[in-house]
Amino acid sequence: MTTIQIFLNGQAHHIAQGLTLAQALEQLLDAADTALPYASAVNGEHVARQVRQNVILNDQDSITTFEPITGG
Repeated sequence: MTTIQIFLNGQAHHIAQGLTLAQALEQLLDAADTALPYASAVNGEHVARQVRQNVILNDQDSITTFEPITGG
C-alpha cells in the first residue's frame, strides 16, 4: 500500500494514497472532534461538508478543521 503525507491542523500524518477528505477525517479525528459541526479547508480552500467525499487528498496537502462561523 502506498502512503502519502498530509498535515491536519499542522500535524503530519501518513495515510493511504487515494483517500478522500471525508475518509481521512474519519480516520484521524476522534469522536469528540466530530460530535459538533466543523468546517474544513484543504490548502486554504474551504471544502463544504457535502463534497468532502469527492475530494481526493494529495501528498503534502494541508487540512484545517475549525468551528464554522455563524451569526447575523
